[in-house]
Amino acid sequence: MAFPPRPRGFNPRFKKEQQQEHRTNHMIRVPNVRLVGENIEVGIYTTIEAQKFANDLGLDLVEISPNADPPVCKVIDYNKFLYEKKKREKDMKAKSKVSEVKEIRFTPNTDDHDFDFKSKHAENFLKDGNKVKAYVQFKGRAIMFKERGELLLLKFAERLVDVGTLESMPKLEGKRMFAIFAPKSQKKK
Repeated sequence: MAFPPRPRGFNPRFKKEQQQEHRTNHMIRVPNVRLVGENIEVGIYTTIEAQKFANDLGLDLVEISPNADPPVCKVIDYNKFLYEKKKREKDMKAKSKVSEVKEIRFTPNTDDHDFDFKSKHAENFLKDGNKVKAYVQFKGRAIMFKERGELLLLKFAERLVDVGTLESMPKLEGKRMFAIFAPKSQKKK
């Protein structure tokens, strides 16, 4: 029974090396390594001695920091190490919060009650860690009252000074004047 020919330059061992993100055991090709791990005296050993320590403990020799001089290797169970690393990354991803940009719209003639109502919403958005984009929409001839829009946004910024910071002064783009507010960083107690 004949096997199919292998592609030119095919080496199954080399393919396995490319898939791993850390060099392990026989893939470590430097003369000396700094060895760390449990039940091992930290120090610089030859690679052969380090592999012998790992084999005696029934664990893997894993290159943790290849750019150090000499490279740092750890004696651990590599599959368990990868599992715990994936678990940590998954937990970090679950805990990280993506901040959104919430929009609040005004007109140049916004009343005080509407202003207060929208300010409270903006405070809640900023406390939740989201950015707020407040804009004044000018319709028709209302564009003549640009100063009113700018004063309204500056008044809004003054109202939110406790929970947010103004990232940039109000800008006019087309028929909209906008300002963006970022939440203040809260110190953890």
